[in-house]
Amino acid sequence: MKRSELKAFLDEKADFYENPSFLDTDPIQIPHRFSKKEDIEISGFLTATIAWGNRKSILTSATRMLELMDQAPFDFVLNHKDRDLARLSNFVHRTFNGNDLAYFIQALQNIYTHHNGLEAVFTAYAEGTSLQFAISQFKALFFELPHQKRTMKHVSNPVSGSAAKRINMFLRWMVRPNQKGVDFGLWQEISPAQLSCPLDVHSGNVARKLKLLKRKQNDAKALAELDLSLRKMDADDPVKYDFALFGLGVFEKF
Repeated sequence: MKRSELKAFLDEKADFYENPSFLDTDPIQIPHRFSKKEDIEISGFLTATIAWGNRKSILTSATRMLELMDQAPFDFVLNHKDRDLARLSNFVHRTFNGNDLAYFIQALQNIYTHHNGLEAVFTAYAEGTSLQFAISQFKALFFELPHQKRTMKHVSNPVSGSAAKRINMFLRWMVRPNQKGVDFGLWQEISPAQLSCPLDVHSGNVARKLKLLKRKQNDAKALAELDLSLRKMDADDPVKYDFALFGLGVFEKF
């Protein structure tokens, strides 16, 4: 397939899958339950953090997580007491447990109280055409409070070689425009051109079949290679193709 044909094919698929019906089975439906900016950010970040495995299970766990926070994530983050954190102890989603969730709540409180919130942190470190350095800096800041070492695995670090799929997905949600009712476009100081595709098994396999990606592992080097391919097709909004790659892999078994 010629590059022009491939671009036309992927543009069509991206347009087809980026619509409100995408929310029906996708974890992004969770932050869409809220209208306040900080509620959207926090519920989105926590949902993205546990977004691996069966999608139905992700939605069930994310819903449970917000129930434990009284459906008011920003208020809970800012004003929780020790007794409120105690009720999180029985939460579990795969390897993410109640102790991890309790730390995430404390870390988010620190970020909103002392660092002006999630948007301000990522914006401060956004540079060039990629947010991967910003992700690594965010992780360092996120874990500046006393924490269990095991909890650190739930925030990926591109500098350590990770493709950081879940946090790149969260950034897509926050940054890309809301023109089609899927992503939020809440963060105006970061450009969609700086985003990276959330690289997972599905998008990686489709990208390799379409010769957008040669590297076999889904790691930071593969992400950089895929970024380059997608930006050649649309430098201003390369991550719109996430909808195409994901849709082709999950819904069409491409």
